[in-house]
Amino acid sequence: MTIQTPPDPTAADLAKHLPQAITRYLREADPQHKANAHDLLSAFATDAIVIDDDGKTYTGHDEIHHWRETEASEYTYTVEVSHVEKFDDTHYVVTNHLEGDFPGGVVDIIYRFTLADDLITKLEIAP
Repeated sequence: MTIQTPPDPTAADLAKHLPQAITRYLREADPQHKANAHDLLSAFATDAIVIDDDGKTYTGHDEIHHWRETEASEYTYTVEVSHVEKFDDTHYVVTNHLEGDFPGGVVDIIYRFTLADDLITKLEIAP
């Protein structure tokens, strides 16, 4: 008798099981979704730190909100989750494949999330 092995879950399937704060951030940061600043910021701790793909650091809700507002309006692009990895209950990595009108037109962006109390305390973004 052969026991069937279930297929490996795809990155999109794994993304469905991410913590709510990460899911909320990814949804609100997706350019196809009409972003809501309140929902976006509710994913972050009040003193959260974001380090963007240019190496700039944003601390706290006001700076994160300003960063997302300027970043979101700069380019048009599509997003597809291509990789999800859980290291422990507080550390996750999500890779998104982006295609759009930004310089180069195609890039994979790595998001490194650190969580505490079900909120993002640190987000590092790298190409």
